[in-house]
Amino acid sequence: MKLKYIYKYLIVAFAAILLGACTSTEADEKFEQTPTERLNIQKKELNDLLLSSAEGWKAVYYTDSTQLGGWTHLFKFTPDGKVDMASDFDDDTSVYKSQYEIQLGSTVSLVFTTGNRIHLLSESNNFPTAALFGKGYLGDFQFFYYGQKNGEIIFRTNRNFHELRFVKAKPQDWTDLPKNTPIIEAITGNITSPLYRLLVVNDGSAIQNYQFDYNSDARFGTAASLATGSNDVLNLALAFTPTGATVKPALVVKGQSLTNFVYDSVSNTFIATGTGGVSATIKFTTVPPILTDDYKVAFPAAGSPANAFGYIAPNLTEAPTNSELFKALLAEVNASLPANQKVSRIQFSFSPGGVGEIIYLFTGGKPIIYHRVSITADAANKTIILKNTFWHNGSAITPAPAFLKNLDDKLLDPKGLYVKKESFKYNASNAIYTFSGASSGFRLTTYAFQ
Repeated sequence: MKLKYIYKYLIVAFAAILLGACTSTEADEKFEQTPTERLNIQKKELNDLLLSSAEGWKAVYYTDSTQLGGWTHLFKFTPDGKVDMASDFDDDTSVYKSQYEIQLGSTVSLVFTTGNRIHLLSESNNFPTAALFGKGYLGDFQFFYYGQKNGEIIFRTNRNFHELRFVKAKPQDWTDLPKNTPIIEAITGNITSPLYRLLVVNDGSAIQNYQFDYNSDARFGTAASLATGSNDVLNLALAFTPTGATVKPALVVKGQSLTNFVYDSVSNTFIATGTGGVSATIKFTTVPPILTDDYKVAFPAAGSPANAFGYIAPNLTEAPTNSELFKALLAEVNASLPANQKVSRIQFSFSPGGVGEIIYLFTGGKPIIYHRVSITADAANKTIILKNTFWHNGSAITPAPAFLKNLDDKLLDPKGLYVKKESFKYNASNAIYTFSGASSGFRLTTYAFQ
């Protein structure tokens, strides 16, 4: 009998539990809400969040940190559907007004509906690398809302579903944004900056050097170890602050994660410092990280034909290995000529016995100008040194043309020229060779003609 009563009591108790669950107000509300109602609740939640920060929001937007860096954006939303926006995409850090909407679809999303700074990352015809031709900077102007955490708004991007977080901005963020520009310019370099960069990693007991190739448009650097036999390659996606650069992913040295590279204007370096002597430094250098024997192409064997290399406009005008100094000096020469005349070619001819010519060709019927030079090798530094012999027009010696002096002087750098056979082709099947000044940021790009 007792077992029977116990059994009945258990059934009654279980029924009571079920009844209580089914009459829960929370459950009723959950199941009574339609998908549209739930989305409208999220819409209001996001709208209230966007308007809740008096100084707006800040986001460092990495569109794809495997090949691009980060861009800082500031947003201040107003109830009338307007947004004030600024970014460090370029040196224009002014605040611009545009419109935004919170839209309903399969989920709630924030959409910047009229053009503003964030749209610069989504323009397909504005791309930072050849690999991103027609894709732009892989950016979005629609962001799916995924809630909030610790005061931050969590979004997912439309194009690649990456997480993007908005953090509350401070007044200082708006006043400090223009300070990013000189930091960006410092790592990009200017017309007088050395051509090469190193990443120097100190683990507290040993130093390892990396060749650091940095694309300023992409804000992305690749560091390849210079240690013999090493295949170590580090990828660094950079974003900028008023005091330096942050990198993603973190650079791990001796178990320490280094992310913050502080700019030192005295040494013109970016330094990330850990503990116990651990550090990483990005710096410029005038010497190529890897010296090659490519300079020997300037010395063909006796009885061999001359070796020739030429810069041809417009084929090589936009070659990425032309330095800003070369482009400025070339523009200076062209500006000194009549409107119908421009430099069409700068050609080297290296003959056996250390005899060479620098040949300048022009459009508009201007006669060819020749500069006869002697060629010697600096085998220790792996450079070629060109020295003036005389100028001529093909049949008679002529005075040195004043309008070519500044450009020609860089080719006759007393410390010589580094010569490098590049690994890429550009607008032709010819091999590409670059000639770089050993004491300046001068470099021009040429085709090999043999």
